[in-house]
Amino acid sequence: MIISIAHASFLVKDLQKSLSFYCDVLQIPLNPNRPTFAYDGAWLDLSDTGQMLHLMVLPNPDADAIRPEHGGRDRHVALVVDDLDALGERLEKAGYPFSRSKSGRAAFFCRDPDGNALEFAEDFTPAPAKK
Repeated sequence: MIISIAHASFLVKDLQKSLSFYCDVLQIPLNPNRPTFAYDGAWLDLSDTGQMLHLMVLPNPDADAIRPEHGGRDRHVALVVDDLDALGERLEKAGYPFSRSKSGRAAFFCRDPDGNALEFAEDFTPAPAKK
């Protein structure tokens, strides 16, 4: 059975701009041990359990796709954070807009410099099913 996510991947156009967003704004550490591939990119450590985010500098086949304004209505990666308010302040200071969860949960969504959607929350405990 599947026991965890090893990594999620995002296609990016400008690696340095993406690293500025992910490493500086989101404060995700860069993992220097990326193997050599036929394309540029980076591994970012999401946890000390080996979960990573893989940024890949490759052409985006969906570059002209129209994305929903709210990232929660688009494909996205959900990340647990230790201080949602502090992250919101860092995003605002860096000029990255975000939208609150439409469900009323304490969560928000933003897009990286390439339009990839990310969700952030301190707790992802599923709400009970409605009857």
